[in-house]
Amino acid sequence: MSYIFQRAHLLNPLEQLDLAGSLKVSNDGFIEAVVYGNETIEASPDDRIIDLRGQIVAPGLFDMHCHFREPGQEYKETLESGARAAAAGGFTGVALMPNTKPVIDSPLGVAYIRHHSATLPVDLEVIGAMTVESKGEHLAPYGKFSSYGVTAVSDDGSAIQNSQIMRLAFEYASNFDLLVIQHCEERSLTMGAVMNEGLFSTKLGLKGIPDISEAITLSRDLLLMHYLEEHKLHDPLIRPRYHVAHISTKASLDLVRKAKREGLQVTCEVTPHHFTLCDEDLFLAEQKSNYIMKPPLSSRENREALLEAIADGTIDAIATDHAPHAPHEKECPPDQASFGIIGLETSLGLTITELIDKGIISMNRAIELLSANPRKIMKLKPILFSVGEKANFSIIDPNIQWSVDASALKSKSANTPFLNRSLKGKATGIFHKGKYIDAESL
Repeated sequence: MSYIFQRAHLLNPLEQLDLAGSLKVSNDGFIEAVVYGNETIEASPDDRIIDLRGQIVAPGLFDMHCHFREPGQEYKETLESGARAAAAGGFTGVALMPNTKPVIDSPLGVAYIRHHSATLPVDLEVIGAMTVESKGEHLAPYGKFSSYGVTAVSDDGSAIQNSQIMRLAFEYASNFDLLVIQHCEERSLTMGAVMNEGLFSTKLGLKGIPDISEAITLSRDLLLMHYLEEHKLHDPLIRPRYHVAHISTKASLDLVRKAKREGLQVTCEVTPHHFTLCDEDLFLAEQKSNYIMKPPLSSRENREALLEAIADGTIDAIATDHAPHAPHEKECPPDQASFGIIGLETSLGLTITELIDKGIISMNRAIELLSANPRKIMKLKPILFSVGEKANFSIIDPNIQWSVDASALKSKSANTPFLNRSLKGKATGIFHKGKYIDAESL
């Protein structure tokens, strides 16, 4: 039996493909035929035909910043429930941050994730810890990570504060061409704080996080990269690669723009909640704890700067920072709430509603940010719609109107500020690992 996806809108930025067509996929998951235009593919009696009626077939979406909590905090999320949420959101792959319990700071943790995710419908890439237990004191074994297929390291949730350790991380990672992903935060400025420092934190009586805390750490890291480049203290053919997680301020964006102009290998991502919300939304919200995250929702001015950076290409990827929490960790006063929200099931809808429908970017650009670019940054195999290639794609209906319903979420957690929000656009299925999964069946 083969699968035939008829009357699709084939969209693949890597192939400059944006036109009507159909795909035939073998039962072992390889593309057998591609036709363009209104021509359909002839089916045999045992083939399964899926008439997409103009829905978009795009390279499988990839989220390069997720937390699935396993091992150690399975009451929030498991690999299985996280993968189900990813598939429901249209993702065929995600990268998992290492701040589990225990921290993924050795090949043993990588092997655990790989073993327990083998039969899941989406790929789970593992990001190794930058330092042992993510304490910022001793580097983790990057060479062993690399031998296990790990392509990136991070102490997400806890920026390295010691500049010498950060320098060594750059040098060590560059030897194995590992991407360094930094959660930029100068912790001396943020201890005990819960939201953006400004008018609204003052009105609420909550301790504020000054937005310069992000740019201070980012500036330090870029200065280190410049130093290593100029002094060639490592192999001149091997250069550090640096990625800014969940960028949120104009000052940080300006630093990234300058670094890119100067030729540093720097990329950055933005979350849907940061390009959609600001600290005023937290102030106005009745249930404030679902608006508590790091970096915090920033000012309206910083949000506008993010939208401009998405439009002009400064921002390279959209990533959710999917961070599930149990009800007791969010149904509490905001200064006692855990940081973070879920995002896999709302990411695509928010991108279409807030970016595409408002004319900020095109659908083609959105697929770059949600699929092609994250895979490129992580040095994963690109997805092509060509005969003989492994089929890996997301099916998207950009016109579906829907509302975020807690009871319909596939994640174990429902900590999101977007509950009951009306969105446009949703994934209706994925094809990956030789299987077609209809979103309604999850």
